[in-house]
Amino acid sequence: MVLAVFVVLGVALWRQLGDDRTASGPAGQETVARAHRDADTPAALAGPRAKAALPPCPTPQGQPGPQALQGITVDCAGDGAPVDVAKAVAGRAVVLNLWAYWCGPCADELPALAEYQRRMGTKVTVLTVHQDENETAGLLRLADLGVKLPTLQDGRRLIAAALRVPNVMPATVLLRPDGSVAQVLPRSFTSADEIAAAVNPQLGVSG
Repeated sequence: MVLAVFVVLGVALWRQLGDDRTASGPAGQETVARAHRDADTPAALAGPRAKAALPPCPTPQGQPGPQALQGITVDCAGDGAPVDVAKAVAGRAVVLNLWAYWCGPCADELPALAEYQRRMGTKVTVLTVHQDENETAGLLRLADLGVKLPTLQDGRRLIAAALRVPNVMPATVLLRPDGSVAQVLPRSFTSADEIAAAVNPQLGVSG
């Protein structure tokens, strides 16, 4: 009896650990969640990074940031530098967009987000999060779209898990300057006007 109990508990733990290590990929495939592929070395990424020509990721402003994001560090896709996510978003009104290179609605939405950022200027920071380990593909997709937004590489989807975002893409999280979550929007947008109508009242900005 005791042995049987331990076996059951062991199987349950193994399944839980398995769930923690997997994430949905292209065509719903279950893959081991990694920050990026082994092939995505700094040397291999140099060309795609140059082609994408992304702006730098936000730098800390001396504030701790959202409690849920404390301790999460990912790479900035533009240059590979480590980013403390909580500190990077602190003190800013942030539109945090979660996407992946293989997601069709994401590709349709990203240019609208770029246009929205252009309109809003410094009032709002649009920060995208690429949620697939294939960093090269993410960079090349942004280059093909002509979208130049600061982007975090988060193949393990740590940010989405910390903010309890539904497992759909694209999804957008609105963060107030005090670090609180204004709203989670598990949907896609088709225009900058549509984004502004959904985002600006929640973040208390105009434009």
